[in-house]
Amino acid sequence: MTGFSLQTLGFPEIHGDNRPIKLNLRKGLALLIYLAEARGAVARDVVATLLWPESPRETARARLRRMLHRIELTLGQPIFETDRTSVRWSPAIDLTVDSHLFESACDGGAFEDACLRYRGDFLAGFALADCPEFDDWAFFRREALRGRLIHGLERLVQDKNAAGDHSAATAHAGRLVELDPLSEVYCRHLIRSLLLAGDRRSAERHHAALTRRLRDELGVAPEAATEALMDPTTPPLVHAVPTTLYVEGAGVHLAYQTYGSGALDILIMPGFVSHVERAWEHPSCRAFLVSLMALGRLIMFDRRGIGLSDRVGSAPSVDVTAEDIGTVLRAAHTRRVILFGASECGPACIKFAVDEPRLVAGLILFGSLAKGCWAPDYPYALRASQYDAWRQQLVAEWGGPAGIETFGPSLSRDPQARAWWAGLLRAASSPGGIWAVLKALRDTDVRHLLPRVSVPTLVLHRRNDQAVRLAAGRDMASQITGAQFVELDGNDHWFFAGAQQPVLEAIKRFVNARPRDRRPTR
Repeated sequence: MTGFSLQTLGFPEIHGDNRPIKLNLRKGLALLIYLAEARGAVARDVVATLLWPESPRETARARLRRMLHRIELTLGQPIFETDRTSVRWSPAIDLTVDSHLFESACDGGAFEDACLRYRGDFLAGFALADCPEFDDWAFFRREALRGRLIHGLERLVQDKNAAGDHSAATAHAGRLVELDPLSEVYCRHLIRSLLLAGDRRSAERHHAALTRRLRDELGVAPEAATEALMDPTTPPLVHAVPTTLYVEGAGVHLAYQTYGSGALDILIMPGFVSHVERAWEHPSCRAFLVSLMALGRLIMFDRRGIGLSDRVGSAPSVDVTAEDIGTVLRAAHTRRVILFGASECGPACIKFAVDEPRLVAGLILFGSLAKGCWAPDYPYALRASQYDAWRQQLVAEWGGPAGIETFGPSLSRDPQARAWWAGLLRAASSPGGIWAVLKALRDTDVRHLLPRVSVPTLVLHRRNDQAVRLAAGRDMASQITGAQFVELDGNDHWFFAGAQQPVLEAIKRFVNARPRDRRPTR
């Protein structure tokens, strides 16, 4: 029996016994790829509707039957396993799919092998004009794989420079710049790698090209960190970006950073999307983080599937994120911690505080909510249909500064802030990846945990928050015994946007007013 391989990275092809097979059936090739990506049986009605959306149900099913027969005639052997309701690639067929090999290499940390396998974007140049649902599916799959490539390239740049192989780091950084030419982070990776390799002339050329792109397309100048790379007389920034470290938990590598020192740790979890390195790029965000360092050592990490942590096939639920908090805190040798959970990360911090109260010195919730969507006894959030419409709009705008008018109204007209947020989103996730994350948020409900919170708690919420209603924060505080509720002026959802001082002062009062820490007994 012939073995088959599917090339999906780049323009799709099918090979049998290592030779290309000419399949003059565009929808047939789409069918083979869709079934291979499903990795199991798919309902006939699903496939028929996907490929013949305008046809009546029985007509579409008949066309599917004929298509299956024509494909097997072309390939010269039976390759499908079917019954009355479903169809799949036969398990007896030796099938290799390059996208699966790419993901397996990523999962195993073999990023160099993975990046070599990525010859092009998923189904690049391939579309079905009359099948919008198939094209949508291909788009989300393409973005998810592209996100994993970016993550792998970033890891390789870090690892190669750390090992002194600056030439290899330069090659990987160059691919990053090709993927996102407006990203200053990727351009800095390239410039820094070139300088480490001793090629200052090429570094200057790339710096000049970046300057032109930023000026012509965004109307902004390079950031101070970019300019500092090119000026050997410029002293290093007082607060340089901390080193990104990795810890493995439950088979997933989590990216985290620690910065500063002190008897107390402060874990910052910023919301549904994060990127531990790009967070430092915006002046307002950086200033907020630096100000918090006066109170203790900062710890930040990217949840699984987000930012620089491993991309996984499932969304980070509240329970999983709480477990990951523990993994990172153990890696950072934390003995007492203040949890700062903003927005959608509040529920995971609540869960961890309930599970590990002896480790948690205090809980700060900013612009957060206990339940992701409306219920008869929870009128403080969007109804499920409203939430899904918002999610669809956000995903449709992914790649640009999606949602900045809601999350940071005071920064929404700042070109540099818009460019920073757009770049962070692209680096942190893909449209397909974030779709699943936001679905998990919609289904979140930790109201049953609120009465069990026993640690000192501060709930902060801006009065006119555009993303999460003030009433959601007030209700959450009322359900936690002894919680302080502080209503702040402003309409920004981001804690670092707008007036920072009232937020920082409230946090400082809370930290200083806590009962004296007692070291946990072993």
